Amino acid sequence: MEISPWSLPFNLLFTSMLIVVVLAADPYSKALLSLKSQIIDGSNSLDDWKVPPGGTPSGKVHACSWSGVKCNKNSTIVVGLNLCMKNLAGELLGNQLSVFTELVELNVSQNAFSGELPVEIFNLSKLTTLDISGNNFSGRFPNGITGLKKLVVLDALSNSFSGPLPVEVTELESLKVLNLAGSYFDGEIPSSYGSFKSLEYLHLAGNSLTGKIPPELGKLKTVTHMEIGYNFYEGSIPWQLSNMTELQYLDIAGANLSGSIPKQLCNLTKLESLFLFRNQFMGSIPWEFSQMVSLINLDLSDNLISGPIPESFGELKKLKLLSLMFNEMNGTVPDTIAELPSMETLFIWNNFFTGSLPENLGRHSRLRWLDVSNNSFIGSIPPGVCAGGKLFKLMLFSNNFTGNLSALSNCSSLVRIRVEDNSFSGEIPLNFSHLHGIRYIDLSGNTFTGGIPADISKALKLQYFSVSNNPELGGTIPWKTWSLPFLQNFSASFCNISGNLPPFRSCRSLVVVELQKNTISGSIPNSISNCQSLEIINLARNHLSDHIPKELASLPALGVVDLSHNDFSGSIPAEFGKSSSLVLLNVSFNDISGTIPSHKLLQSMGSSAYAGNPKLCGAPLQSCSTAIDGKKLRLILLISAGVVILIAATVSLLIRLQKGSKGQWKMNSFIGLPQFTANDVLRSFNATDSMEELPPFSGAFCKAVLPTGITVLVKKLEWEPKRVKIASEFITQLGNSRHMNLIRLLGFCYNNQLTYLLYDCLPNGNLAEKLRMQRDWGMKCRIIIGIAKGLCFLHHDCNPAIPHGDLKSSNVMFDDNFEPRLADFGFKHLIQLIKGTVPATSSTLGTGEFNDAIKDELYKDIYDFGELILEILTNGKVIKGGASIQSKPKDVVLREMYDENEAGSTNSLQEDEMKQVVDVALLCTKSRAVDRPSIEDALKLLSGLKANGK
Repeated sequence: MEISPWSLPFNLLFTSMLIVVVLAADPYSKALLSLKSQIIDGSNSLDDWKVPPGGTPSGKVHACSWSGVKCNKNSTIVVGLNLCMKNLAGELLGNQLSVFTELVELNVSQNAFSGELPVEIFNLSKLTTLDISGNNFSGRFPNGITGLKKLVVLDALSNSFSGPLPVEVTELESLKVLNLAGSYFDGEIPSSYGSFKSLEYLHLAGNSLTGKIPPELGKLKTVTHMEIGYNFYEGSIPWQLSNMTELQYLDIAGANLSGSIPKQLCNLTKLESLFLFRNQFMGSIPWEFSQMVSLINLDLSDNLISGPIPESFGELKKLKLLSLMFNEMNGTVPDTIAELPSMETLFIWNNFFTGSLPENLGRHSRLRWLDVSNNSFIGSIPPGVCAGGKLFKLMLFSNNFTGNLSALSNCSSLVRIRVEDNSFSGEIPLNFSHLHGIRYIDLSGNTFTGGIPADISKALKLQYFSVSNNPELGGTIPWKTWSLPFLQNFSASFCNISGNLPPFRSCRSLVVVELQKNTISGSIPNSISNCQSLEIINLARNHLSDHIPKELASLPALGVVDLSHNDFSGSIPAEFGKSSSLVLLNVSFNDISGTIPSHKLLQSMGSSAYAGNPKLCGAPLQSCSTAIDGKKLRLILLISAGVVILIAATVSLLIRLQKGSKGQWKMNSFIGLPQFTANDVLRSFNATDSMEELPPFSGAFCKAVLPTGITVLVKKLEWEPKRVKIASEFITQLGNSRHMNLIRLLGFCYNNQLTYLLYDCLPNGNLAEKLRMQRDWGMKCRIIIGIAKGLCFLHHDCNPAIPHGDLKSSNVMFDDNFEPRLADFGFKHLIQLIKGTVPATSSTLGTGEFNDAIKDELYKDIYDFGELILEILTNGKVIKGGASIQSKPKDVVLREMYDENEAGSTNSLQEDEMKQVVDVALLCTKSRAVDRPSIEDALKLLSGLKANGK
């Protein structure tokens, strides 16, 4: 059959005309296709939004078969539009909404829509649910919402709205849910917010609200759930809130509130959860709180509360969580607390409690988590603390407890035990064969005897074990200790341990071994070569002998080796000098002989690292009068030539890659950057002469001016196509991480070979440029606290946590108000993703569990923060001073800081605050990562400084 050459164009024309006719009779489908054409559908989620040539039966709406579209039973009217989590972006213009007169539900949540919220939405008069949460809508919340007379749910959680809270919402008589949390609303909560007629759920947390909490909120008789914390209020809680008699959940945490907690809150007899933590409440806890008999969760932690725990709390029979940690409370723990049948979690650490714990604690409830650390408790562990069979974390450290650990002998549910820094005695009765889930044990700083239990090798999930500073412990190291598959830290220093080191047959996870100040003899087994993750080994002040094995010196991750004050002989293995990770080597006071290997690394350790070895010579000790022979010289020259050739080849390869095919450019913008195309941005780059010269993977920035006149800082990266997805996902996480002490990542422009990161251009330079400037104490406090807040947000408020990775003075920028903002956060991890050195990190973090690399980076951030404090306090004179500050007496350090900051006896407040800051620096620069505080705890310790403000 012959086909006419005109048939194909005619068929296309006919089809197009037919679609036009179909859409003319179907305004709903036409409007939705118009909407689709105006937004960005990054995942083709709306791919089924099409009109086939055949059209639809008369009177039917074709869009009724599309994803996210809900129609009436006859498929003639669209009544619902649910575009939740479809990876959509762009601006909603609203010009298509006029046809949806019967729409009851509109849900565009969990996308990336930006710009202002279209006011046309408020013409949808039958709407009962409007959910725009999880987007980037910005600007003031528009007027006109009173047109939605039937609205029941308004959810605008997590956007970028600014300006005052909308007052018009109070006129919506059917409204039951109002969620305006997680934006930038400012000003006071309108007093008219107490006039809602039907409201059940009110969420205003996480904005920038100020002023006093209006007492009119107490008129909300129908509200069952209210969250208004994480703002910047002033004053105290109005007692009128006690009139909200239907309230079941009240959260005003992190809200800068002060004064006393009103006892009238006891009238909230239906209240199940009360969260008032992280404020500045003073005074005692009202004993009347016992009248809140429905209470399940009570968290008053991180305040300035004093006085005892009310005896009347024994009436709270439903209480599961009682958190009073980080206050100034005192007295004893009432016996009535032990009688609470529902108690699962008791947090009272960091107070001034005394006396013994209740004898029956744990007997009458299924206690899961007990933390009473950092108090002044005495007596023994309650014998029934594990009776409920659920206890998995027991934290008793830094008290004055005595007695033994017999109460824990069969506590099989335990995962974490910390009883360090007490006066416990007797043998360690832990039955490791029954502790199937135990991961962390710290028994250090007590007076235990009887040695380390022989069955420790049966604790197959154990990661951390410390019995250090138990001088009468004795015994030997159990033979199979190193075979524990997850063991990372083993510390047993100053324990009078004798015998030989067990063979290191299987130690793949081992990171830290601390056995100094014992009487261990014999040699270091050559099998230590199996410990490929080992970073720190301290065997100082023992009776070890024989040679230092080259297998130890060849370990790839080894950073600290202390073998001082032993009886080692032979020479120092040359492999130490080839290490790329070694920071400290100490072999002093042994019987080592020969020449110190002529590696710069080993010579940099200083003479004290080799002292007390009469037969040892060579730099940095006395000369051995030897010279480099001809073979060594030729080898050095060959290596140097090879390095030059390698550098030249690398440069040539980078140039060829830059000139090669790079694929199509794409643009991804975050909050604060207009929706430019990639071409707009690239044209701006072309006008920047230095852009091509900007080295990839460096900390260097280059400025560029975008089409609207916005000046941005640009950082260039090179990547391979297979790394684009995982790296761009992480960049997106960085771009969505917004805090007043972080520089904003505005977007990134990329193809298969290159990406340009676009950052805010801040006008006032960085901290490194200004360190030499003399600043008053208040400004220094402000800078330190700002840095801590930014870091705390990255570590504790981002999920998953983001390590900064390169915290230093040049990465602290200043905005218009000289507020410090952290730059380059996450950049190190991004480079590792691009280079493929951590290919599994993204998925690991997605589970909510930190892998070891991320943990290490978080700990390193805290160390770097401590060093940065020292740099600020000394006006830049002490850089990387973490190790030096730990080696000096504290009073010497304080005197140096007082002199540098001109603090004298006439300013006792400044001296006290400076001591507080130095204490934090000392904690953060502890050599053992696990001894450092979290940045959240460090920030709490700095909370009393006069520059802290809100």
